[in-house]
Amino acid sequence: MASTLTSAPRWRFASPAVSRSTTLHIDEDSRNSAGPSDTKGAPRLYVTDSESLKKLVEELRRAPAVGIDTEFMRERTYYARLCLIQLGTDDIAAIVDPLACKDLSPLCELFTDTSVVKVLHAGGQDLEIFFRECGLAMNPVFDTQTAATLTGYQQQIGYGPLVQEIAGVKLDKGDSYTDWSRRPLSDTQVEYALNDVRYLPSMYRELKSRLEQTGRITWLQADFDRMADPATYEVVPEEQWRRVKRISSLNRRQLAVAREVAAWREREAMRRDMPKRWVIGDEGIVEVARRAPATPEQLSEIRGVPEKLGQSGVRSLLESVARGAAVPEADLPSLKKRRRPAGDIDGAVDLMVALVRLRAHEHGVAMPLLASRDDLERLAAGERENSALLEGWRRAMVGSELVELLDGDVTLSLENAQLQVVRNPRSADTDS
Repeated sequence: MASTLTSAPRWRFASPAVSRSTTLHIDEDSRNSAGPSDTKGAPRLYVTDSESLKKLVEELRRAPAVGIDTEFMRERTYYARLCLIQLGTDDIAAIVDPLACKDLSPLCELFTDTSVVKVLHAGGQDLEIFFRECGLAMNPVFDTQTAATLTGYQQQIGYGPLVQEIAGVKLDKGDSYTDWSRRPLSDTQVEYALNDVRYLPSMYRELKSRLEQTGRITWLQADFDRMADPATYEVVPEEQWRRVKRISSLNRRQLAVAREVAAWREREAMRRDMPKRWVIGDEGIVEVARRAPATPEQLSEIRGVPEKLGQSGVRSLLESVARGAAVPEADLPSLKKRRRPAGDIDGAVDLMVALVRLRAHEHGVAMPLLASRDDLERLAAGERENSALLEGWRRAMVGSELVELLDGDVTLSLENAQLQVVRNPRSADTDS
C-alpha cells in the first residue's frame, strides 16, 4: 500500500493568538540590523525572535495581500534549508531570520488567514518548504508568474523582468548566488532580499485588474487551488519510480523492482537528509531492477550502486529488490503506453499546432502555457482522459476545437493569408 511521507512539522499554531490591536514596535536594534529605511519610506524590519514575529504577523494580517519569498539552500540536502523569509506589504518590508528565530509558528496564522492573499512569484518551492515546516498549505495564494502568462507576458517570465515591465524598476541581481546561511548579512544582501517581495503586492493588484478586465481571473482558480492543496506537496515514495529516467526500458517485472527500489531511495534520502542521487542514481535503479541482485556480491557488481551503502543499506536495498521480485503477476505495475492510431499523427499535430498558435495569439497567451507539443501528441494519439487541454480554461480557449479538428468537424483554411477555422458542412448538418 502506498504511503504518504512528510516530516513532522516544526511549527505549530501560536496560542493564544495575538490581539488584533497589537502595535508593532520598531526598535533601533531592528532598524540598525537591517540597515537604513528603504527609498519608499516603508519600515525595514529584521526579525530574530518570536515575540517580534508575533507583532509583525499581526500587522501583516491587516493588509489585503502579503508578498512572500524565501532564500534557501538545497544542494547537499533532501530538505531545503530555510535561510531567510521575506514578507512585504505596501507599508512594511520585513526579513525573518529562521536561523535566529527558532519559533516560527506565528507565520502559520498568516499562511492560513483566508482574508489575506499570499502573493508569490514562481512560488512552488517556497510553498513546498512552508508545507514541510508547518504542515499547512498557504491559502489563498496568487502566483504572479502564472498570472503574467495570461496577460500577454512570456511563459515563466522572471521576477526581475516582470518588475521592470510593470513597475518600471530595474532590479540589481548581483546577490543571486550568495550564501544565505552566512551571518551577518550585508546591507546589499538585505536590500536584494527585500526587493524580492517589495513589488509583489502592487504587481498582484495590477495583474489581478488585467485578469478581471479580460474575464480571465477565474481561469487561474484551478491552478491556484492546486497550489493551496496539501496533496500537491505530499510525497508518496511508492510513486517515485515514475520519475526515474530510462524507466520505460524495463518490463513489468523489472518495473515492480524499480518501484520498490525508488521508494527505498526516497525514504533513505529523507531519513539521511541528503539528495536522492547520493543514495543511488536513476541509472543505478534501472540496472538494479534489470538484474535483480539477490546477494551483496551480486549487488556490488552493478555499476551505479554506491560503494558506501554500509551493511544496513545493502540489506535494506536487497530487501526492496526481493519485494519487487515477489509481486504477484496480476499486481505488476505498467507504464501507460501511448495509444497510436493507424497512420502517422505528425500531420495532425502540425495542424493542431497551427490552431493553438492562432488562439494563443488572439488571446495574448504564451503558446507553451496553452499547450505543449507533448500535450498535442497525446491528444492526437487518442488520450483524451485526464488531458490538461480538455480541462478548465484551456478547454474553453482551444481544447474543444482541437477535438473537433481531430474528429473532422472543423478544418483549417487560408483566406487572404489568414488562418481560418471552418466548420465542416457535414458537422453543421448533424448539429442541426
